[in-house]
Amino acid sequence: MSSVASSLNRVWRRPAGRIVERNAVVYLGRWPVFASGLVEPFVYLLSIGIGVGALVGTVDVNGQAVPYRSFIAPGLLALTAMNGAVFDTTFNFFVKFKYMKTYDAILATPLAPSDVAWGEVWWAVVRGSIYSAAFLLTMLVMGLVESPWAVLALPGAMAVSFAFAGAGIAATTWMRSFVDFDYVWVVITPMFLFSATFFPLDQYPSAVQFFVRLTPLYQGVALERALTLGNVSWVLVVNAVYLVVMGIIGVRIGARRVGRLLQR
Repeated sequence: MSSVASSLNRVWRRPAGRIVERNAVVYLGRWPVFASGLVEPFVYLLSIGIGVGALVGTVDVNGQAVPYRSFIAPGLLALTAMNGAVFDTTFNFFVKFKYMKTYDAILATPLAPSDVAWGEVWWAVVRGSIYSAAFLLTMLVMGLVESPWAVLALPGAMAVSFAFAGAGIAATTWMRSFVDFDYVWVVITPMFLFSATFFPLDQYPSAVQFFVRLTPLYQGVALERALTLGNVSWVLVVNAVYLVVMGIIGVRIGARRVGRLLQR
């Protein structure tokens, strides 16, 4: 036990961990803002999962008849992980970079631009994971978990948060004003609606199915749905690798961009 605690302490004390620590301290005094991220997925679950679910009944998933609310819940879990990460690495990051000049002060310390990028991404993963854990616990209480494989749903949600955190921080380094955030929603909204979150993939036309399979949110939805329903196969490895690689590429691009912007 002491060795585990020692290992966690070493990770926490790394430079990027200091960014995570700073953000955690800031949100201790703004916990209502932090907690607000828990509300949206529960509203969708209650209004669509239960309300529409009463009309839809069951959905066929790989030959298994699944109650609609059990079908939609893992999709909303992936959405929760995405939203928790995207908000921090886009809007929050932009405000601290452009207006608060937080990172100018941070770079006056021994921390490097790469520490800023990795620290913000890890904090976004922490935030997304907290939201996801709360949602997963609610799913369990409501009887929406159909398989013991669901124990891996939280690590799956962390992979979703990591992917979108990396992409978010990379994209934000090119933003010039708040107007540019419209582009974020232009990307996020179609993914939200067309990533098999609310409907089985086979309900889309074949051409649309092809593009849906390429989207990052679909990887998270497919991963979480398979784990919570017990439809586990080797394809889930592809989903997970896609998300991890996306996160790594994004954070590396973001780290280079942050270095150029803050040190020019």
